[in-house]
Amino acid sequence: MHQIFSPDGFADAGAGPLYRQLQRRIAAAIAERRLLPGDSLPPERDMAAMTGLSRVTVRKAVQALVEAGHLVQRRGSGTFVAPKVERLEQALSLLTSFTEDMARRGKQVESVWLNRALHSPTPEEVMALGLSAKDRVARLERVRRADGVPLAIERAALSSAVLPDPMQVDRSLYAVLAERGLRPVRAVQRISAANLGAQDAALLEVPVGAAGLRIERISYLPSGRVVEFTRSVYRGDAYDFAAELQIAPEGAEGSV
Repeated sequence: MHQIFSPDGFADAGAGPLYRQLQRRIAAAIAERRLLPGDSLPPERDMAAMTGLSRVTVRKAVQALVEAGHLVQRRGSGTFVAPKVERLEQALSLLTSFTEDMARRGKQVESVWLNRALHSPTPEEVMALGLSAKDRVARLERVRRADGVPLAIERAALSSAVLPDPMQVDRSLYAVLAERGLRPVRAVQRISAANLGAQDAALLEVPVGAAGLRIERISYLPSGRVVEFTRSVYRGDAYDFAAELQIAPEGAEGSV
């Protein structure tokens, strides 16, 4: 750690701005695994004292590395080397819960709850769930983490007739619905690309403007009744969605 923040070498005028030099040093230490995922960096004032640079210069270097996704900052905790994110392939043909999917991969699942309560429905929820304005909806909003890495933000809405007590959901929503005989059997999903805003980026520990995937899903019971309306945001650097396609039979509508 001391070598990374040594004052030696910063006097070379041909090496570019001082903050860029420090940025390259830290990035090289991460690439060479002298700094490992999860390692914490010294506070800015300590880095400034060790390097002989100003705190403004140190702050610019750190911020550039945060924006590039090499470092993450956690309010009240400090600055850390960003965790290495394993890319996951998710089949679009299977209707599974996040908990089930991660368990099959042997990963430890954790939920950070943002909201778990009954609310009056929004106009969008009224339309998606087939409710009246007087009905109540159970909203479940949480950050889904696997092996400590935040991968997705889920925002699910269900009729209170389906889920009268949102606090029942501890880990898997689908497990709770299965116990009530209300597990969905099919769903319609819409996936779109998005650049993450400040709030979602902070929750997923990625730079503002990072690539993300927005997924809107409406799930159905065997009877055709809508049971779940979910809007999720996934990290774009962590997920590949895969679907099997077959050529349409000759003469079928839409064939080419």
